[in-house]
Amino acid sequence: MTKYLLTGAAGFIGFHTAKRLLDRGDQVIGIDNLNDYYDVQLKRDRLKQLDGQKNFIFHQIDLEDRTRIMELSTREKFDVVINLAAQAGVRYSIENPQAYVDSNLVGFANVLEACRQSLVKHLVYASSSSVYGTNPTMPFSVDDNVDHPVSLYAATKKANELMAHAYSHLYDLPTTGLRFFTVYGPWGRPDMALFLFAKAIFEDQPIDVFNEGKMQRDFTYVDDIVEGITRVADRIPQKNAQDLGTNPGTSRGPYRIYNIGNNQPVELMHFIETIEQAIGKKAKKNLLPMQPGDVKATFADIDDLARDVGFRPRTSIEDGVARFMEWFREYYRK
Repeated sequence: MTKYLLTGAAGFIGFHTAKRLLDRGDQVIGIDNLNDYYDVQLKRDRLKQLDGQKNFIFHQIDLEDRTRIMELSTREKFDVVINLAAQAGVRYSIENPQAYVDSNLVGFANVLEACRQSLVKHLVYASSSSVYGTNPTMPFSVDDNVDHPVSLYAATKKANELMAHAYSHLYDLPTTGLRFFTVYGPWGRPDMALFLFAKAIFEDQPIDVFNEGKMQRDFTYVDDIVEGITRVADRIPQKNAQDLGTNPGTSRGPYRIYNIGNNQPVELMHFIETIEQAIGKKAKKNLLPMQPGDVKATFADIDDLARDVGFRPRTSIEDGVARFMEWFREYYRK
C-alpha cells in the first residue's frame, strides 16, 4: 500500500484521482481548503462519495498554512504527494491576482518544502496547457518555449515548474509536472465551458461563444487524465547525468514535465453541437470577441507520456459529453 498526500481532494480532478487510488488499494490523505471560488456544496458532495472508505482521511487545510502542512507531512510520512490544489481560472486571475500568488506560489512553495523535509519519494503536481500562451506551433510540445504567458494563472503554473526544477536539482527531490489540457467530465467545475453551456441550454439561456466559435480545445476526459496521473505517480523520475540542459522537459536532476491531453483538438462549434445532441435541444448563441488571457487553440503532443508510461486517451468527445450529461441530469435533477 502506498500512502499519498492528495491536495485539492475536493476538487474535480482531485476527487476522481482519490477514487482511483482508493479503488486500487492505496491510502489517501486528502486536503482542501474548500474555498468559495465555485459552489462549495459541490465540493462537499464530492467528498461525500469518499467518506467512509477505510483508507481515506480528509483534512480541511489551506496550502498557505505552512505550519499545518509541515506538521501533517512530518506526522504521516507520505510516500508520494500529488499536488492538484491551486487557485484555478484564467479570467479570475485578471481580477484577483493576489489569490494566485497566495495559493499557487506560496502554497506550492510550502508543498515543496514539506516534501523535501519529510523525504517524499515523488511529487507529482498540476501544471497547465496555459503555459504555452499564444505559441503558434501545433501540437504543443514540452520542448517549446513557454516564457510568454498571457495570464497570471499561466505565469504561476510556469513558476511552479521552475520551483520544482530547483528542488529536484538542489535536493534530489523527484518531481513530475503535468500540463493538463481542458479536462471535463462528471463532477466537473461549474466555471468550465461544458458546465456553463449545459446549464444555460437547460434553462433556455443564451451561451457566450467567444472568438465567434473559431477556437479549438484539446478536451480531455477526466478518467483519461486520472489514468495518466496514476501511471506517472508510479514512475519516479531518475537523474540523467547526460542531460545537456537544453530540453525544458527533462533535467540532470530527477525531474520531468509532460503534456497530458487528448491529442485530438475539437472545434468549439462541434463541441457545442455535441452538447446539443446529448441534451436534445439547440443552444442560443451570443457570438463574442476573444477574451483577454484566452488563446485560440490548444493541442497536446503526448508522445513523451505515451513512451514513458504507456498513456493513451480512450474517450471520444461524444462519449465523454454523454457521460457528463448523465451525471448532470441526475445531480441537478434535470
